[in-house]
Amino acid sequence: QQAMLAKEIKFIERFKARASHAAQVQSRVKKLEKIERVEPPKRRQTVAFDFLPAPRSGEDVVSLRNVHKGYGSRTIYQGLDFMIRRRERWCVMGVNGAGKSTLLKLVAGSTEPDDGTVALGGSVKMGYFAQHAMDLLDGERTVFEWLEDCFPQAGQGSLRALAGCFGFSGDDVEKRCRVLSGGEKARLVMAQMLYDPPNFLVLDEPTNHLDIATKQMLIAALSEFEGTMLFVSHDRHFLGALSNRLLELTPEGIHQYGGGYSEYVARTGHEAPGLRS
Repeated sequence: QQAMLAKEIKFIERFKARASHAAQVQSRVKKLEKIERVEPPKRRQTVAFDFLPAPRSGEDVVSLRNVHKGYGSRTIYQGLDFMIRRRERWCVMGVNGAGKSTLLKLVAGSTEPDDGTVALGGSVKMGYFAQHAMDLLDGERTVFEWLEDCFPQAGQGSLRALAGCFGFSGDDVEKRCRVLSGGEKARLVMAQMLYDPPNFLVLDEPTNHLDIATKQMLIAALSEFEGTMLFVSHDRHFLGALSNRLLELTPEGIHQYGGGYSEYVARTGHEAPGLRS
């Protein structure tokens, strides 16, 4: 609409003094008067986010030994052994239902193995992002109030800067959590998790609902993160930029790859299933 209005106004300004165009000018003036103006959408400014230094963890971050897990008659893991060491960035891949989110839940402690052990290493401080975390937001609190509740010792300027980094600028911080879109909720939960930085990030589809600008900001921030990561993502750019280890869950078994996604493609001769650009 803005382009159309500009074009019409330009015509009127150009020909309003010419008698030969008087009828056309009057017609366009009346046309403009009848148009209901629509405000152009505000362009959201996304500010780069820099991690504060997190405390260093021990070399062994998490260890799964002889883990068994199933749901009813369906077996997900049978005797799984898996070790994550400091500064490794594991991407877990596999078709839907292969057990990717279950593995992250086991590591995060939100579900227990039927048998076997899951043990965190020394000085590990975990941050866990999953889709259900967005349901824990207090719908009646505003964005800023929720951040204040999470960090009561933080200054207002610091929290407003944090909100701005994740796309909440100006009046956006006064939105109630219940009216936020899925992408806004994801950004708010991510902001809360990364403000007091962990040294071990467990991320289940962190780019779901995110727009391109926020996704790029998150990738840039995580590229500078000096801790350890375990994540599930179907986003080719995200896993290609961040992974240095891959765990593939297949019906034939579990396969580990010691390099990033490009090495996985080179070794297997194919892309991972279900990826999107």
